Amino acid sequence: MTTEGQLISESAAWKSLEAHYEKVKGLHLKTLFADDPTRGERLTLDTLGLYLDYSKNRITDETIKLLLDLAEETGLRERIDAMFRGDKINLTENRSVLHVALRAPKGASILVDGENVVPQVHAVLDKLVDFSNRVRSGAWLGHTGQRIRNIVNIGIGGSDLGPVMAYEALRFYSERDLTFRFVSNVDGTDLAEATHELDPAETLFIISSKTFTTAETMTNAHSARDWLLAGLGGDAKAVAKHFVAVSTNAEKVSEFGIDTGNMFEFWDWVGGRYSMDSAIGLSTMLAIGSENFLAMLDGFHQMDEHFRTAPFVENLPAILGLLTIWNTNFLKTQTVAILPYEQYLKRFPAYLQQLTMESSGKHVTLNGAHVDYDTGPIYWGEPGTNGQHSFYQLIHQGTRLIPCDFIAFGQPLNPLGRHHDMLLANVFAQAEALAFGKTAEEVKAEGTPDWLVPHRVFEGNRPSNTLLIKQLTPETLGKLIALYEHSVFTQGALWNIDSFDQWGVELGKALAQRITPELESQTEPELTHDSSTNCLIRRYRKLKKN
Repeated sequence: MTTEGQLISESAAWKSLEAHYEKVKGLHLKTLFADDPTRGERLTLDTLGLYLDYSKNRITDETIKLLLDLAEETGLRERIDAMFRGDKINLTENRSVLHVALRAPKGASILVDGENVVPQVHAVLDKLVDFSNRVRSGAWLGHTGQRIRNIVNIGIGGSDLGPVMAYEALRFYSERDLTFRFVSNVDGTDLAEATHELDPAETLFIISSKTFTTAETMTNAHSARDWLLAGLGGDAKAVAKHFVAVSTNAEKVSEFGIDTGNMFEFWDWVGGRYSMDSAIGLSTMLAIGSENFLAMLDGFHQMDEHFRTAPFVENLPAILGLLTIWNTNFLKTQTVAILPYEQYLKRFPAYLQQLTMESSGKHVTLNGAHVDYDTGPIYWGEPGTNGQHSFYQLIHQGTRLIPCDFIAFGQPLNPLGRHHDMLLANVFAQAEALAFGKTAEEVKAEGTPDWLVPHRVFEGNRPSNTLLIKQLTPETLGKLIALYEHSVFTQGALWNIDSFDQWGVELGKALAQRITPELESQTEPELTHDSSTNCLIRRYRKLKKN
């Protein structure tokens, strides 16, 4: 097992993989499939209603064996156990990492500093259910006695990306009599457009900030408060009927005018990007109802237990994570394309960007040693088939190797003629085209002029995974999110990095706090930045005046 300071590149298993790569780097997927007619059946996993076909990766059986050896040598199983025990595996912040506790069933025991946190989780969950039921039923009334019809969630990062993604993903199951809007950007346009045409008397704001001091969130919250009071005659008592908080800072919440009885707690052992199934998911519960929300939590929990107990060779998140290690560190890929062929998952790639890149964007090991290998591939994507008419050109014929995750569902939520068959045909066709391509001989055989042949050749040998699931439901969404959460955990454990801090966001924020008063100052400020920043500040101050 690697120690906290050891570089994975120094391990025997890593060196074996390097030697193995030299042997297989010239193999083409065409050859691998031709030599093994059962490959497309064997290199699959089918569990929890998720079918993963990873046969179109540039791997052999030996690759899988060596990756599994790497997982064993680096102590992946021990690190998984440490997380589920509540050990403080977020070393730089001395915190436990227990998003798995957010979906643990009543009666489970997960300890933080010797205390079982599951009862706390369910106490907050019960409070969320009660509040959600009151709003959805019309029992909760605004300051003027009107029922709530508009919900505006104000947060940023994990307090926004998770709720937005979940609302869009589960809109089919949502309460259509309610309007949901989401505000994250400190750009005033975001709040102005979100509140446009809304009636303050029918609008409820959810302010999601653990400390209730997050600059962007609280700036938006105070402007929302001003908007509400301007529309309701200026009575400060109205705030308590139109604002609730997801926070732990009761003092700040109360100062804002929110009744602390309507403050929903979460804990410092939940990272923002892992928090959408905590009280941060209040807007999700308001949209889809408590039963559907609980079904989503059950989906999360099922994947948690699978990750915790399944042998790695049969373990969906572990295999997905190990394949990412192989592609990133041996095939030297830089990105992963997330390609959901489901319009409801249009925000899923953006959600995964934060989950993966904030977790794995680290350049030092747990004890601060500089890594000599890549970590944190760039995750990006768009729903199919839109992306096919956009960036797939580069994936198919560009100079960069881009692994792709195709996500598809067997049954549509909105059956409409032959739409779904056409959609799924594109999933299977794109994965096939990426893997096997089209040779010059095949292009010539179609009667293509010689001068045009090079332009129509597809090299193929481009890796992809295909996830095929029966239908997008709250339960399957929970499984899908947890799958990627634990894949990221696997990657971080092997890279020996802290996947649960995010110090990289701090420097820019601190500098912004210094620059803001320089932009607002009525007198010319004395600037001590670099010449570029000084010049930009002066130019902006002139633009403000003219």
